[in-house]
Amino acid sequence: MMTLWTVLLFFTVFLNLWTMLNSLSLYPLEKRQGDASRHSVSLLVPLRNEAANVKGLTESLKRLTYDNLEVILLDDHSDDDTYDLLVSCTGNDTRFRIIQGNDLPEGWNGKVHACHQLSEQASGDYLLFLDADARVAPDVIERTMATMEKHGAAMVSGFPRYPNFHFLSHMLVPLQHMIVLLHLPLFVANRTTKPMFTAACGIFLMVEKQAYQAIGGHQSVKGSLVEDVHIAREIKKHGYRMILVNITGSVLSYMYDSSAETWAGFKKNIFTGIGRSTVMAVGLSVFYTAVFLLPAFLAVTVLFGAPVYYLLPYLLTVAFKMYTDVKTGHPLWLSFCLPVAIVLLIAILFASMAVHKRGESYQWKGRSYL
Repeated sequence: MMTLWTVLLFFTVFLNLWTMLNSLSLYPLEKRQGDASRHSVSLLVPLRNEAANVKGLTESLKRLTYDNLEVILLDDHSDDDTYDLLVSCTGNDTRFRIIQGNDLPEGWNGKVHACHQLSEQASGDYLLFLDADARVAPDVIERTMATMEKHGAAMVSGFPRYPNFHFLSHMLVPLQHMIVLLHLPLFVANRTTKPMFTAACGIFLMVEKQAYQAIGGHQSVKGSLVEDVHIAREIKKHGYRMILVNITGSVLSYMYDSSAETWAGFKKNIFTGIGRSTVMAVGLSVFYTAVFLLPAFLAVTVLFGAPVYYLLPYLLTVAFKMYTDVKTGHPLWLSFCLPVAIVLLIAILFASMAVHKRGESYQWKGRSYL
């Protein structure tokens, strides 16, 4: 046990040092600049059965202060009141335009096809893709433009702050920030055009239209379930710079309405997100078990007479998660639940892999995806 404690202590100390150093390369959004509105921006939102989000979304977008802006909202064959609510909530604001989506062609992901249609309607020099569950600060466009100009980036994305109201969402959704800081060397990702070092979040994705058209837009990733990452990789493959920024102070996302929806959403994306690699799934599960679950096991042995210092590896994993949560605006009590979150993450990873192995389809918002 002493040898196990020593090994775990070493890895958890390294974990904390790596996370802190890596986070230094996660750029903040820059302060707004004086002439920020000289470029036109098209803000594009696909909506499918988003009646619960329409009011909050449109109220947020109405407060945007960017002058040179058009907002296009696409209702993607919703069978709730999404379209009617869009019409009533946008009112006489001339910045807004509402369109209805075409039928989904074979081979396309639903959201990807909706984004493709939105891009065809857009006239802006820059395209800002948002999800319907996003809420943004009034000056977010000015600050994003300033960030892109400072770093010479053709594309910017980031993971928002996630207010969660359900157990599974609390456990899983904020892990996205932790996983990026743990696995992605941001110094390389934000300073090179190497496609393998890429992360992105489709909730908030802004891209220069010329670069977007050069890669073939969303049509180039039409069948993808993780189109945000694949778009970012295409941007880098074509020699453009894409950066990941900390947007948690300016963007939040009510990502899932329930624990059941959280499970379905993660199951759809998680195995695809690692390239549907069984080796990667098993390797990550072993790694997370060793780094996050074994320290919790050692901590439990203290209750049965083991030395108190056996708590230290677990407390260091808590410190690692707490550091991430401080930077991203999430509740600090989540840090102590990290072992529970990791067990759930591994479970959903294997559930997602099982769907693929059985040749079944992933289900999301009434549509099926292989």
